[in-house]
Amino acid sequence: MLFDFFLKPARPVANEIFLAVGGRQIPVVILRNPRARRYVLRLRPDGSARVTVPRGGSVAEAQRFAERNQPWLARQIQRQDARPKISTEWRVGTEIFFRGTLVKIDPGSNGVICFAGENIKVANLGADLRPAVERHFRRLAAKELPPKILEFAARHELTVRLVSVRNQKSRWGSCSRRGTISLNWRLIQTPEFVRDYILLHELMHLRQMNHSPRYWREVERVCPDYEIAERWLKQHASLLR
Repeated sequence: MLFDFFLKPARPVANEIFLAVGGRQIPVVILRNPRARRYVLRLRPDGSARVTVPRGGSVAEAQRFAERNQPWLARQIQRQDARPKISTEWRVGTEIFFRGTLVKIDPGSNGVICFAGENIKVANLGADLRPAVERHFRRLAAKELPPKILEFAARHELTVRLVSVRNQKSRWGSCSRRGTISLNWRLIQTPEFVRDYILLHELMHLRQMNHSPRYWREVERVCPDYEIAERWLKQHASLLR
């Protein structure tokens, strides 16, 4: 079993359904949250939806709740479609997050781009620079994240069998019962305190393989300010994709 931490903090996936809305099949992920007091339906930036199941709730009732609220979901989708589309390309002059700070991609000499002391050779300064920058970020993440989480594991007397760095689109990390931890390379874009929270979040699943109140007490014990990190992720999620 895997327990994941999503871009917008959420709980393990219990189910996924599809709703016909405005001629589309909208995926609706059903997630449990023991801290929630009621069912909540939200539209995600990627066009999918999420239903939060409160403590004591059921997947079946969550599905009925989503179906009852199809008209509301249709209106939200219409509003989302009407918004101007934000370019996903990174070009010279684009501001991106790197280690928690917004930095501008500047042109250097001989086909090099620069930001925050980093220099990356690119084939074409006028093209989309995202692929080259992302490859650079992934190399940094693969170098820095595994040693850091192993350091935390040793400090808290936990055993991690394998650490991988992946290109996860909607979650920051996952942890299996066997001690395998996967981390999102985009952690290289977050502040140190946010990165450390995500690492500790996944490590604490080695003590509690759930998102129960007991689990969150473990998280709070090792990372007392974890809610500040969660708020940072919520506020900046649109710039970390």
